[in-house]
Amino acid sequence: MAVMTETKTDQEIQRNVLDELKWDARVQPNEIGVAVKDGIVTLTGWVDSYTKKWAAEEAAHRVKGVRAVANDIEVRIPTMAERTDADIAGAVTRAIEWDAMVPTEKVKVTVSKGWVTLEGAVEWQFEKEAAERAARRITGVRGVTNLIRVQPSTPSPTDIKQRIEAALLRDAETDAQRIQVEVNGSNVTLRGTVRSYAEKQEAARVAWSAPGVKAVENQIQVAP
Repeated sequence: MAVMTETKTDQEIQRNVLDELKWDARVQPNEIGVAVKDGIVTLTGWVDSYTKKWAAEEAAHRVKGVRAVANDIEVRIPTMAERTDADIAGAVTRAIEWDAMVPTEKVKVTVSKGWVTLEGAVEWQFEKEAAERAARRITGVRGVTNLIRVQPSTPSPTDIKQRIEAALLRDAETDAQRIQVEVNGSNVTLRGTVRSYAEKQEAARVAWSAPGVKAVENQIQVAP
């Protein structure tokens, strides 16, 4: 029996993204413009914090049928919330220190005109992501560039492949049979076709969680 797949039009995706923005309490939807072409969403407008810009992007990615998101939202910090680069750097450093998932001594923080750059090397991808989340939430931040390197221990490529494949099978959010895992040294390439961007991202998260992984190239295609 053939399985019917629903293909959404750009207009339907646009409406759904706007609805999702209204649903997300972190975002003021009247601040954000949404355009869609061939399943690719472009966000425009301006917000008063980097957290809102990031929240809008996450909201758009959650919508079924979205293939990619171009986030052109501008961050305009209100005068009362403006801080010096030194103040921002201090606040970001403290936020990272307070986050139990981040090895503070391995992360370097630089701020220029409100833009935060994170550098250093950690053993796990979740540590890199936690450092970025901590920086995004700081008042006065206009953007974050995460240059932290993941330098884990190095198990064999076969072991990495087996661990990722086993994890994909356990994961309720991914269809492991539709995903192929290739490992070259410590670099992982994911291929295949999945039903949503969320499933594609979940497969990448699973791959990054495997010990020894230094890079993940996510070539999985989304075919709703």
